[in-house]
Amino acid sequence: MNSHEYHQKIEATLLAIEEAMETMIQETDMDIDYETGGGILTISLGAGGKLILNQQAPLQQLWLAAKSGGYHLDWNPAINQWQTDRDGEPLDILFNRVFTEQTGVEAHIVIEI
Repeated sequence: MNSHEYHQKIEATLLAIEEAMETMIQETDMDIDYETGGGILTISLGAGGKLILNQQAPLQQLWLAAKSGGYHLDWNPAINQWQTDRDGEPLDILFNRVFTEQTGVEAHIVIEI
């Protein structure tokens, strides 16, 4: 993947997550706030802390910071999805898991790029 493709995928991913958070706010009335800047998406979950997604352009990775740890994700064109470099967990499954762990609210977010 070249640099242009990487940045397109990152931007599309962060936008998809923002849209999912907006839907979650409307459907659950949760205390969620999010902001994007400089390739970083910070999601404030009230008492649940934060989830932070940021681009790592030199490595062509997407990183997710959660209470349970830091996750490094690589793009897998076979599944058209980001997945962790340790165990291959797709981003949407990882995101839903850590969101639920931190908030106690079960998430069913689908991240389509």
